[in-house]
Amino acid sequence: MTYADTLLSDGERVTLRAHQHPLALLFRAVKAILLIVGALALLVLGGLLDPTGWVGTVRAGLGWGTLVLFLIGAALIALAIANWMNEEYIVTNRRVMKVNGLINKHSADSSLEKINDAVLDQNLFGRMFNYGDLDIITAAEETVDRYKMLQGVITFKKEILDQKHSLEFDQMRPPVSAPLRAAPTPPPAMTMGGDVVPAAGMAAGGGPAHSAARTMTPAEVTQTLAGLADLRDRGALSPEEYEAKKTDLLSRL
Repeated sequence: MTYADTLLSDGERVTLRAHQHPLALLFRAVKAILLIVGALALLVLGGLLDPTGWVGTVRAGLGWGTLVLFLIGAALIALAIANWMNEEYIVTNRRVMKVNGLINKHSADSSLEKINDAVLDQNLFGRMFNYGDLDIITAAEETVDRYKMLQGVITFKKEILDQKHSLEFDQMRPPVSAPLRAAPTPPPAMTMGGDVVPAAGMAAGGGPAHSAARTMTPAEVTQTLAGLADLRDRGALSPEEYEAKKTDLLSRL
């Protein structure tokens, strides 16, 4: 588990992780590389000097200088590698996150709801080596963060847009309604003196005492059918339920 995983909220999941391209590590370590190159140059120069006399003293000084430069350069390269490995770019089902820092951690995130677009910039080498710069744009057309030399930048942008679309679709989905209660079973009719007496609340014909449905105008039936069709299209009503309610409505004309 990385540091970014500890920042996830309940129900949030990581859908994509990315890092800067290894070429970014090369640019970060330019100074360290120059120090090592300088150390090698001093080593070669010292090897050309006479080891005796005062020239030998200069040679010994160059040897110490070579060692110091090499150690500093190696330490800076190791630090650059550690920082590169601890920098993560993450897409979740709710936001986009950037986490960096070796000891002191820093994280920045943008909610998918507020992201309007992700502007991609790729030069020739970026297209060749699959990296690029990505600007996260909010609904106010402001750049809130810039991800430089991001590896697999096209895939990263597509994942942002896909997760944003999924989040918006989930928010538009209607809530699942509670199932309708079944009508209570009426009590059985009683027989008195050979005559059938309907139970309380039941008409003599066996139906409910007030089962006569209210007559509706054609406009009311049309409007109600449109609403039922919308519920059916969104999955709130099954086709069978829709047809049953449609038949009931048409019978009220």
